[in-house]
Amino acid sequence: MSEKTNGGNKKKIILAVGALVLVAAIFAGVYFALAPKASAGGKEITIEVIDDAQASTVYEVSTDAEYLGDAIRETEGLTVEGTESEYGLMVDTVNGVVADYNENGAYWAFYVDGEYCMYGMDQQPIEDGQAYQIIYTAE
Repeated sequence: MSEKTNGGNKKKIILAVGALVLVAAIFAGVYFALAPKASAGGKEITIEVIDDAQASTVYEVSTDAEYLGDAIRETEGLTVEGTESEYGLMVDTVNGVVADYNENGAYWAFYVDGEYCMYGMDQQPIEDGQAYQIIYTAE
């Protein structure tokens, strides 16, 4: 009887592993279908920085970059600093202005065409004609 039980357990394990692989494949497919898509080629975008004094600086950018972080890094006169993380650069300084959340609840907020950006700058795909804002925000 133990051989039958052993055989039954092996079948259950094989079925469970198969189901797990199937579920993982479905999740991967959904992720890749819904993940932000970058477009290659030349783009014309604007990047506006609004600092802690509400002063605005607008950069007209021509780029082949696919992601906002790359476009920002190649924009003359625009500097960003921060800490690298698994999600990309966590920006705490733009053009020399530091936003310290621990000190006063301040941070740099990123917007795409007036909508709050749902991705970090290194994961945000850019498209021709879009307008981006980097706004000093204090709570």
